[in-house]
Amino acid sequence: MASLSAAELQRRHELEGAPDPFPSLGEETVQAKPMRKAASSPSGTTAAPPDTDSEQAFPSLAPAAAAPAPRLAAASSWGSAAPRIQPAAVAKQSVVSDTFSLTAADLSHAGKDGKPTSLGEIMKQVMVKHKVKIEASTNQRTKQTTFHVKSESAKELDKAKRMLIAQLSPIVTVTLNAPASTIASIIGPKGATLKQIRDQTNVRVDIPRKDSLSPPQANGNGSHRGSPTPTNDGDDDEVTVPVTISGPEPLVHEAQAMLKAIIATKTAKITQRVRDIPAHIVPFVKARYTEFLAARGDGDATLGLKPIEREVTVTGDRDAVIRVIEKVKFTIEFIKGDITSFSMSLPKRQHRLLVGTAVTEIMEKSKCGVDVPRPEDPSDQITVWGNANELSNGMAAVMQKANSQYIHEFPIPGPKAFSKQLVTYMARIGYPKTLAAAHPGVQVYTPPSSLLDKVNVLNIDIVGDKPKVDAAVEQLSSFISTLIGGMREVEVDWLVHRVITGKHAKKIKHFHDAQNVVLFFPPEAAEQSTVMLVYDPTSSTASRSPIEKTKHLDEVEKEFMKIAHDASDVKSQTITVDKKWHGAVAGRDGTTLNAIIGEEKTVSIKIGADANGPSDDAILVRGASADVDRAVQEINRIVENAKNDEIDNSYSVEFDIARDYVGRVVGTQGAAVNKLRDTLGVKIDFTDEADEREKDSGKKKKAVTQKSKVKITGRKENVEEAKKRILTQVERLADETSEVLKIPAQYHSALIGQSGKYVIRLEEKYSVKITFPRESTENGDRTREPLKTDEVLIKGGKKGVAGAKSEIVEAVDFEKESNNVIKFTVPTRSVARILGRGGASINDIKDETGAQIDVDKGTDDTAVTHISCRGTKKAIAAAKAAIMEIADSVGEETNVALTIENKYHRTIIGGGGQGLKDIITRCGGPSDPKAQAGLIRFPRQGEPSDEVRLRGNPALVKKLQAELEKVATSLRDRVVLLVDVPHAQHRALIGRGGQHLNDLQNRTGAQVQFPGSRSYHQVGEPENADEFKDADPQNLVKVFGPRAACESAIKDLTAQIKAPAPEAVTATVSVPLKYHHVISQQGNFFRTLRSFGVNVDQSSVPQKSAVPTQPPTEPAPTTTTARIDDATEDSPVSGSEFDWQVIPNYQDSEEGESEWTLKARDDAGLERAQKLIAEAIEHAGSMSSVGFLTLSDRTFFPRIVGTKGANVARLRAETGADITVSRENSTIVIIGSESSIETAKDSIIRTVSGGSGRRRD
Repeated sequence: MASLSAAELQRRHELEGAPDPFPSLGEETVQAKPMRKAASSPSGTTAAPPDTDSEQAFPSLAPAAAAPAPRLAAASSWGSAAPRIQPAAVAKQSVVSDTFSLTAADLSHAGKDGKPTSLGEIMKQVMVKHKVKIEASTNQRTKQTTFHVKSESAKELDKAKRMLIAQLSPIVTVTLNAPASTIASIIGPKGATLKQIRDQTNVRVDIPRKDSLSPPQANGNGSHRGSPTPTNDGDDDEVTVPVTISGPEPLVHEAQAMLKAIIATKTAKITQRVRDIPAHIVPFVKARYTEFLAARGDGDATLGLKPIEREVTVTGDRDAVIRVIEKVKFTIEFIKGDITSFSMSLPKRQHRLLVGTAVTEIMEKSKCGVDVPRPEDPSDQITVWGNANELSNGMAAVMQKANSQYIHEFPIPGPKAFSKQLVTYMARIGYPKTLAAAHPGVQVYTPPSSLLDKVNVLNIDIVGDKPKVDAAVEQLSSFISTLIGGMREVEVDWLVHRVITGKHAKKIKHFHDAQNVVLFFPPEAAEQSTVMLVYDPTSSTASRSPIEKTKHLDEVEKEFMKIAHDASDVKSQTITVDKKWHGAVAGRDGTTLNAIIGEEKTVSIKIGADANGPSDDAILVRGASADVDRAVQEINRIVENAKNDEIDNSYSVEFDIARDYVGRVVGTQGAAVNKLRDTLGVKIDFTDEADEREKDSGKKKKAVTQKSKVKITGRKENVEEAKKRILTQVERLADETSEVLKIPAQYHSALIGQSGKYVIRLEEKYSVKITFPRESTENGDRTREPLKTDEVLIKGGKKGVAGAKSEIVEAVDFEKESNNVIKFTVPTRSVARILGRGGASINDIKDETGAQIDVDKGTDDTAVTHISCRGTKKAIAAAKAAIMEIADSVGEETNVALTIENKYHRTIIGGGGQGLKDIITRCGGPSDPKAQAGLIRFPRQGEPSDEVRLRGNPALVKKLQAELEKVATSLRDRVVLLVDVPHAQHRALIGRGGQHLNDLQNRTGAQVQFPGSRSYHQVGEPENADEFKDADPQNLVKVFGPRAACESAIKDLTAQIKAPAPEAVTATVSVPLKYHHVISQQGNFFRTLRSFGVNVDQSSVPQKSAVPTQPPTEPAPTTTTARIDDATEDSPVSGSEFDWQVIPNYQDSEEGESEWTLKARDDAGLERAQKLIAEAIEHAGSMSSVGFLTLSDRTFFPRIVGTKGANVARLRAETGADITVSRENSTIVIIGSESSIETAKDSIIRTVSGGSGRRRD
């Protein structure tokens, strides 16, 4: 057994405080050391410890020889076999003693009722009360009395000692000025620290109430007793509070020392500020943050800069704070003399890029600051501040920042009224933030409200990268288009807005539910009468039709104006009150005016210049008629009282309220009662008489009342209004009830809804407060109500609580039906198949069943995976069945890793993964792509790994392994060879759609890559590259695969290479441009030349149409008009007419010649081409006329053209004329000699008149 120290033995035997039963033989026993410090002389100095061996100090004590006896008895042999500690011995040694001295003990007030008594009587009282033994001796020469106190309990000894000191020491009062910031620490949480000091020292410590302290006033010695005063520690905000300590002198000094110790721990740190820093210097101060921190030295201080307030705050160790403050002040003065400024114009829209963090960036880059006017300021001047040598860099940095982002000024369409409505609506619904959130990196700025009435065109600025800004602009345009025709403003006196929104809240909500129209009331402080009606474009039932929008807005406006008319009993009254009494009407900080207006705020009161009356003595009262009459009456009474000097600010009233409601009336940290105090300027105190009686008697008794007294002090009107408001609130609280519902925690989130929308709706509908339990936060905060995890608290009126409870219960029942949960496990090897690639399989199951499925991958058991399904019973059953079906289909799996060089991976995978699909199919694997996924896994593209993993059925994996190894071996044996193939023949060798190339590769087993293909540079370096180092790279074709296959492919390719064509034979022929159309025959002539190996290059082609334009139909000498049914020998009878017009050919044709360059394979082909061209030119020259034959009916054209143009071709051959049948009108154009066109015309007429005019089958 391990040895124990004396202190541990004391704790084990509950003897803490007793002297050590086994003291060291060479060590003096020192007891009650702390208490000796408390025993002091009347002068406040600590008395020296008395010598207990002195015969002069203790003449009546036992002989000195007896003193060592306890020490000898304590010296025992620790090595003996006897027990080390005997119980009897411990009991004898459980005695505590202490010795202290008092100088000139005061017995004048120590008796009963403050009467004198004797020292012996006092000692007797103490010994009886605390069961101690006291011995005393007095030195008559020094007037010092020494006490030796013994007790079996250290606690009782301490109480006895303090009682002696309290009764024998003079009563003194000491005032300690404590810094106001330390008062909270002196009092402690709920007064715990102050109570401990009082209990320990038995003195009275008084700290004045905060509201009883008057502002600090300077007097002769720089202090003001009884009120906060500025401290002399350099902190411009610190004041002191007088703390009064009363009681026996030694105990007072002890309490004072304890308070000073608390103050010392708190006043070692101070706070100082540098205020009103010039705005243009703030960026320079901020840039020197690290310099200011360096000024701290070894001290601890924190530095805070508030750019908007233009203030630097330093908190920390006193010396460090002072050094930092001095450094800041010196830096500001230095900067003032060191910098200069330069102003320049910059478009207002770019100012947005020069505020916020941009100022810091510009400062870091150029050591210059920039000052930008406020948005409502119309000026476009910006000012750059900096050292004269740095200004150029500053201007460059400013311009770079101003142009760093794309800014789109989106002008709001429509008239100005619509623009203002749109901007107001967007601000009310927070649309700029919504738009910015939808396009990360984009910022949206709407015009400030101060500019809405000052400019004619309102713009919305969108800032960011151009693609994102364009997308945001598109969304904004779409949003605005949905609002066109969907907004309207109506004028309703602002004084009745509160009445409408309070009494007709359900009706306003009904407008949105039934008509899809939302009402927006202006803020009450703005005192604006414009109410905006908006047809909600975000609603799922919203219509895009302007007619529908107008219809709904008209209906809502009609109903709303009726409501407003019913509530608009509004009138105005101006009364004249001498200006000197306006202060009495307003009261301190407007408190009296607030009392007159009332809590409902249905009346408006404007005083003096704000009333816009005929003089400054006017007071304008406007509102509901009854309220205006009441307010005027109140004002007249207050003025009358002021005139008669009867204002009494000491008026008070007392009344009782139920104690249970005090906390709610006071509010959190006094928020509610402080608001009443500030608004009405009254003092409100809450007291409980029963508690006061208990406190005075010192005994706890059962409270005889459950009431608390409320006392309100102040001006009579304000006091009565405060009383009215408190009693009104108490009446509401009296109807309040609460109910706790037992709801499992799993349903809480569904009942709360996203961002609390469901629970907020219930709270607004039933005017209740619904509280759900929540876990402790990092600060240990929890809900105020001690709720369990399955409890929900509803507070409010009885009717509202019942309605909210009913809806919540219904919602829980619904959630229970649709929130069934089933949990099960599946083999981990089947999880990948259950999830599918990219979650495809599990998402399909979710969509088909409607269940929520969660797969828990974080379990300790790696063999199984837990899956939970949530939804209706039918949905979760179907989901589980689908999942188990997949899991059951996955048998025992095995994993195999192969090493295949990364350079072969792409070849094995194949285009679109076809290579892998073929390998799996050859090995008997599944054909379904989903089932194939995951069988073979290659490293991701870009990873240098050579590892290929196989996972699946062992038999299939074994086959796949063998096949992949076979393919890899084949790839390793492959070679890459080059073959020279003329580039011009590559297309022919590849064939249409790669047909010839695929045939070659399938036939030889080698792969062929032509220059320019995507994989040409990925097949590796050829073995025979040196043999073709001088060849044209465009001619080099790569062949790779097994060597025998490559050689076979090269041999095949070489055999297909055609010999180069011999050098072409050329000649030049001049052809008139006007004959081009006739010779080319719409391209047929050139095709004829190419048929015997002749190609033609033309130096120029005609720009004008070769066919003359048909002249007008008026009769002319060359125009013949006849009827086909005229009786002639050449024209059989027919029922149709025709027009025939003849004009010279080439009369408007383009002059000049075109040089035709003929390229032929041989001389024979060239000679033949030249002969054909000469004949064509001669034939074209003979085609001197153009005839236009216009028929009355196009139904004859099929007969003229014939099957596939046979008749027209025959007529061309027979007549030698060129015949063109128009597809657009009823005119046939005939070109040729004068005789040939006449012959062709007659032939066509005979063809037409050969039947009845209609085509016969």
